[in-house]
Amino acid sequence: MDNITQIIATIAGVLTSGAIWKYLENRMKTKAQERKERIANDDGVLYRDDLKSRVKNLETLLANSADEKEELRTQVLNLTAEVNALRVKVEFLEKENQRLKG
Repeated sequence: MDNITQIIATIAGVLTSGAIWKYLENRMKTKAQERKERIANDDGVLYRDDLKSRVKNLETLLANSADEKEELRTQVLNLTAEVNALRVKVEFLEKENQRLKG
């Protein structure tokens, strides 16, 4: 009888330990999921995500303004070259005009 009792106790222990393990595993998964949801809905996380999107937007605007600045700098250089060329032409025309008058 003692052997049968020990065998039954061992089988019961093995079966219940597997069930307990599954219960504890499911409980831990549920708690972890609840913790993730709580963290995801936390105001600090939402505020951080908002700040990240704002920084990304500002970086994009800064890059665009740098590109625009470079284009404007090129235009200013081109216009300066044209103004210098026109000054030379005006000086030449004024000299030619003075020569023709005299």
